[in-house]
Amino acid sequence: MTTAPTVQGPPVSGPPTSAPAPDDLAARAAVLVRDAVLGDLARRVVADCGADVGLVGVPDPEVTGPATEGMVLRHWAGTRAELLHGLAVPAGTGLGGRALAERAPNWVPDYRAATTISHHYDAAVTAEDLYAMLTVPLLHHGAVHGVVYASLRAVVPFGDVRIGAVTRLAEAATRALAGAAAWCGAPAPSAPRHAPPLTRREHEVLRWAATGRTNPEIAAQLGLTCNTVTGYLKSAMHKLGVRNRTELALAARESGLLG
Repeated sequence: MTTAPTVQGPPVSGPPTSAPAPDDLAARAAVLVRDAVLGDLARRVVADCGADVGLVGVPDPEVTGPATEGMVLRHWAGTRAELLHGLAVPAGTGLGGRALAERAPNWVPDYRAATTISHHYDAAVTAEDLYAMLTVPLLHHGAVHGVVYASLRAVVPFGDVRIGAVTRLAEAATRALAGAAAWCGAPAPSAPRHAPPLTRREHEVLRWAATGRTNPEIAAQLGLTCNTVTGYLKSAMHKLGVRNRTELALAARESGLLG
């Protein structure tokens, strides 16, 4: 028996391959970092802040439309249903949309009974059995990278400690997201806004308040009365143009008052 000779033709050449451009690699890396940071943020809101559900909305013009500011809930932890997954939230709607529009934290002890927000998403909130809710925008020099939600399956007021904890997580995530955006060649952020002058005592009280301390704790630390601490905080809020101590801490950080 003879074996047929192997006939080898010319090599088949396919389309030339090329390595991704550096800009493409940077953009992919930025997306991976963003997803990792925001996914971790949702989980840590539950694990570290005592929330039952953590959510993070991300700006997405392809879903909300280029002419409408809004976001889509892309990351979550602790959910039982799926109605909140991938939900589009235009600015101004619900509690998260309000935080996005106002560029400021918002919270309610009972979402379903709240009269200060729209109720576009009551069905999804009810499906998750959620009541108390806090939303904090991820802000970096005016740019919004998203909104983080901390929700509980109970009607409870949000205290300064929990609000401060969620705010600090949001700030840490925002710094990471700003770094990822810089990898894509995004324009450098503008300089921090000019901070109005505070007195020494106002500055001291502000720095302690930004760590989540209560007024009695600050008073004990600085040897002041609670009324005096309240007065310094109100004065600092007036100078920075904010409405509450959470906004005060955010404005102080953006202005460089907290170093």
